[in-house]
Amino acid sequence: MKSRRLSRKRSRTAIVTAAAGAVVAGVALVPNWSAGAAVTDNPTVDAATRATFQRLADAVFTDRTSALVDSGTHHAKRLAAGFSGDVRLSSAQSREESSALGELRGRKSRLARLGEKYSAASTRVTLDATRVKGRRATVAVTETTTLTYEKVKGTEPRTTGFQAHHELTFRADRRGDWQLTGVQDTDDGYLAVNQVAKPDVAKPATASDDGPPEAARSATTWPAPAKPKSLSGTGYDYKAMAAYATKYWNQYNPDYPDYNGEGAGGDCTNFVSQSLKAGGWKHVPGYTDDFHNWFGNADIQSDSFVGVNEFSWFALSSKRVTSLANVYQMDIGDVLQMDFNKDGSKDHSMIVTYRNPQGVPYVTYHSTNTYNRSVASLVASYPTAAFYAYRT
Repeated sequence: MKSRRLSRKRSRTAIVTAAAGAVVAGVALVPNWSAGAAVTDNPTVDAATRATFQRLADAVFTDRTSALVDSGTHHAKRLAAGFSGDVRLSSAQSREESSALGELRGRKSRLARLGEKYSAASTRVTLDATRVKGRRATVAVTETTTLTYEKVKGTEPRTTGFQAHHELTFRADRRGDWQLTGVQDTDDGYLAVNQVAKPDVAKPATASDDGPPEAARSATTWPAPAKPKSLSGTGYDYKAMAAYATKYWNQYNPDYPDYNGEGAGGDCTNFVSQSLKAGGWKHVPGYTDDFHNWFGNADIQSDSFVGVNEFSWFALSSKRVTSLANVYQMDIGDVLQMDFNKDGSKDHSMIVTYRNPQGVPYVTYHSTNTYNRSVASLVASYPTAAFYAYRT
């Protein structure tokens, strides 16, 4: 979550669709179809149509994922382009998807230069809800994607994966055929490896006193100078931190509130704090808005437990972390933060759950729910972001 601006509601944001019929002097305005053309009344969406909505959504996100997979193993032909008739892409959305696939292929090339490739992928889309108003249908879906790491170095984890939520807009044409006209990612963060939307950024945060510590920006160059971490004898259980994050990356612990969908940056820092707590970080009680305090449970959380900037201030001022000079120096249980637009306000928090012998850390995070994503992937996907790495 970004700097604390919380509403305290516990449920995910409901899908809201707006559709208004314009009325002038009591007469409803109708679409201005060409003269003499047959116009179908507002079409209905039956079970078969909803199933086709789901299949088209599955094709769209499968195409995006396949653009990241190493040549020769992904789909040679766009799946979404094969839809025609009752449900299909609009011409404008087809161009949008072509642009997205081009951007993702560029991301694949940047990843390859960093020594990372994917040998296979699996994407599955489920339909969560459909709202129909007149000639517009709004469809909520959940995407679950797994990518298999190609063994370039031989020590990569087997897979990385994520779960993302999207809202698709369909509009019926004059014949009653449904065309996909828009795709929107609805998780806070926009941080799935196959997403191309710009990530959310936070407004600059202010502290409760005049002297919060400033984290040092970390380099993203490879290879990094050695900075070995002792995984024992520190009083913390780093493997327990990683185990907690791996367990709850896509099924949220009911002992804590879920801030994904709150519109204030999501659940990312709340999730990192839970993982650190599982590995031995102790509460520092006090006022919630004092960044020198740190605590969280089902009923109350300090700003530093859930806010990305406040977490940084607490962690540095309490000496529980030190800044690392390079992101590739991170090891299990370390924390990575990103400032997407380099405005000085950090936007996202992640925790390291794996490090291969060649020195590449892999992070797990919420909003968008993701496990074992390599730091190289983040650097390739967000080359203009600022990165902050913390040794815990």
